[in-house]
Amino acid sequence: MLFPTLAFGLFFVAVYLLNWLTRPHPLVWRITIFGSSLFFYAWWNWRFVFLLLWAITSNWCAGNQIDKCLRLQNTQGARGWLRTAIVSDLAMLGVFKYYDFFALELSNLLGADTSIPLLELTLPVGVSFFTFQAMSYVIDLKRRLVKPMPFLDFAVYLSFFPQLVAGPIVRASEMAPQIAQRPDPRTVPSTEAFHLILRGLFKKVVISSWLASTLVDNVFANPDGHSSHDVLLGVYGYAIQIYADFSGYTDIAIGVALLLGFRFPTNFDCPYRALSLRDFWKRWHITLSSWLRDYLYIPLGGNRGRNSETYRNLLITMVLGGLWHGSTWNFVIWGMIHGVALMIERLLPNRDIHPMFRWVITFHVVCFAWVFFRAESFAAALDVLAAIFSSPGNDQISSFPIVLVIGFALAAQFAPKSEVARLKNRLNRSGIATQGLAFGIGLVLIDLLGPDGVAPFIYFQF
Repeated sequence: MLFPTLAFGLFFVAVYLLNWLTRPHPLVWRITIFGSSLFFYAWWNWRFVFLLLWAITSNWCAGNQIDKCLRLQNTQGARGWLRTAIVSDLAMLGVFKYYDFFALELSNLLGADTSIPLLELTLPVGVSFFTFQAMSYVIDLKRRLVKPMPFLDFAVYLSFFPQLVAGPIVRASEMAPQIAQRPDPRTVPSTEAFHLILRGLFKKVVISSWLASTLVDNVFANPDGHSSHDVLLGVYGYAIQIYADFSGYTDIAIGVALLLGFRFPTNFDCPYRALSLRDFWKRWHITLSSWLRDYLYIPLGGNRGRNSETYRNLLITMVLGGLWHGSTWNFVIWGMIHGVALMIERLLPNRDIHPMFRWVITFHVVCFAWVFFRAESFAAALDVLAAIFSSPGNDQISSFPIVLVIGFALAAQFAPKSEVARLKNRLNRSGIATQGLAFGIGLVLIDLLGPDGVAPFIYFQF
């Protein structure tokens, strides 16, 4: 893990210096950011750079045609170009991510005599994220929410390396003005950026990776070999692991972007303090949930029709949201659990239910769904759930540090925002030397507390 970390650090330093050197030259700056992003993506697999270039070129051309049709008041033509762009994006996503899944299921459905050939393609890192960003651009153009971007601006928007491979999903309306105005690197809030990067590293390296190696991976690999208490703790541990993993990456991405002059939207807002599933989805992966709301749930009809239609729209949105995460039935079931839970919440009044009880129910529904998200198969998920109540295993991996980390991570969700803001302001007012010393101490502590080796980010697979 040391070499990739150093390589990325050197890469970022190089981009940061180029960002300063090209400050007076907007065109050179755009080419620098775009070229750096392509290099960053090519480091993983250079062949898929062409896929990214296709997404950039096809959506930019379609967007220009949509705008041209709208200016000529050719609504039908604009719809046609929009459909073409969306079909192209979904086809790209479908071939690489879903073809083998549906081909295998169809072969099983048709029987042993029928075998549909599988492509067995490598899933491009981040394809789900930049595909959704591309679709939001052409849809917003059709809705007249954004104006066409120059080619290099759009290329920077879709390929920007801090969030290219795992989000957050940034919309053109948020990114285009910042690219057009050319952020001044001399005015970036560096203290806030370094705080985000340090916090993200701590979440990922210390909390997420440590919980995975000491608890979660062992429990999900062999639930019957562990006590019921350990299995339940493993489920709680995974809830913390995936939050620390994904929000940690988001913090790093937002911090790196901030150092380059770009401010991304918030992607997590203490999701485990939610008192309902609806509240949870306003706090968890906010850029995805708002994308699903604005580009899927509302176009389906949202809650404007009969209750039955609202429930249908909720279920479709959450199932497709689950399928977005991966091409297995477990992700479909994960989305279905959330969809059904959201439907039940709308049916049951909660104004007379104590907040603590609402929190307990919400948290455990989320944890129940995480079992299917984490397990390798539907049968494996059922084994984990069964082991919670009846596991005869004797292996004891529970320990005070594990319980302490999980408890601390949950308690941190309820920290008063005013106190957090006060601590940030206090750090911002301190001198450069103090900030540098604090950052250095933080890096040393992360290195000391983190386990040997760091697992890949969970959301890289999406």
